[in-house]
Amino acid sequence: MDKSERTPPGQRLTEGFPVLHYGSVPYYNDMSKWDLRIFGLVEEDITLSYKEFMKLPTREFHNDIHCVTTWSKLDNVWEGVPVAAIMEKVKLKPEAKYVMLHAEEGWTTNLPIEDFLAETSFLGFRHNGELLTPDHGYPVRMVVPHLYFWKSAKWLRGIEFMPKDKPGFWERNGYHMYGDPWKEERYDFD
Repeated sequence: MDKSERTPPGQRLTEGFPVLHYGSVPYYNDMSKWDLRIFGLVEEDITLSYKEFMKLPTREFHNDIHCVTTWSKLDNVWEGVPVAAIMEKVKLKPEAKYVMLHAEEGWTTNLPIEDFLAETSFLGFRHNGELLTPDHGYPVRMVVPHLYFWKSAKWLRGIEFMPKDKPGFWERNGYHMYGDPWKEERYDFD
């Protein structure tokens, strides 16, 4: 497929990996202080330590990413934990229809459960052969490549299953509730 066919409307290609965030960047010197909580509409909440998380099955993912600020980066190679491996650890309640991703410093973003469970969605820790840097979400970021990249929460700390959709931090501050780059769903007035 031609690069132009892989680039959504209004986007421009970049070879770099721009760093965009609001607020401070968390640094982890002691990984025993990091964990990932999975909670909400599950039969039993679980919390995975960093060691437990890193023992989960991993695989390589190839994708293109698209930022709401109009840059796109093609041909990314990631290593991460498939969402399916996380889902083997919990039993969802049938009323779970949405997910809220919780990150450091109170950052959140919402997803329909179908997007979270998509085969292309994963919890990434390595990009193009290198561990993620703190600026890009070390130690773990959610990656949902078919949506604008703000939906791929950096510094992931929690996955909450919910019965109804509710806006996360960015959505409360004007970003679109869904964020499809092919429909240019950048802001809530789009």
